[in-house]
Amino acid sequence: MASNEATKKADLARTPQRGSATPTPPRATPPVRPAPKRVGPAEFLSQVRDEGRKVTWPSRKETTVTTIMVFIMVVVASIFFTVVDQALRYIVTLILGVGA
Repeated sequence: MASNEATKKADLARTPQRGSATPTPPRATPPVRPAPKRVGPAEFLSQVRDEGRKVTWPSRKETTVTTIMVFIMVVVASIFFTVVDQALRYIVTLILGVGA
């Protein structure tokens, strides 16, 4: 059914208006943040040193164990992908009959 001005006005009269009768108040603007204080290079390096002291550094044993685990996972992943690659190569060779 085609809509025209008369049907639009009739539809507006029949259906209740959405939302509340009173308009919502405008949002309050957020407070303006003060500009961050600029520091010189010496103070910046001092702050970096202070933050570095707060870091919990791993022990030598934790670092060694983590490094060994990384090497083991690299070997396992390389073996896995080699096996998958060879299996896919074999399947493609069977399907295409290339390289026989």
